[in-house]
Amino acid sequence: MDALQVIAEPRRRQILSLIWDRELPAAEIAAEFDVTFGAVSQHLAVLREAEFVSVRKDGNKRYYRADQDRLAPFKDVLEAMWGAALRELADNIESDEGTA
Repeated sequence: MDALQVIAEPRRRQILSLIWDRELPAAEIAAEFDVTFGAVSQHLAVLREAEFVSVRKDGNKRYYRADQDRLAPFKDVLEAMWGAALRELADNIESDEGTA
């Protein structure tokens, strides 16, 4: 899978956003999403394989953090994707307020 395919998946972008500037254990990352731990674990494995996250093991826990240096070449793409998602969210909120 090429790098753009990895970051094109919305859930993986959400994970990267969550761990962009902090390190979190896999279980805490999974708790943020309405999917199984296994599904989040698979996304983390894809991100690991692409070297988009760094992993630190402490006992039986794995802690993940976005590798900002590795993701730097994709920063514009990520910001465009996140920006589009934020604009869509804002539009949805505004349309909901107009119907309430």
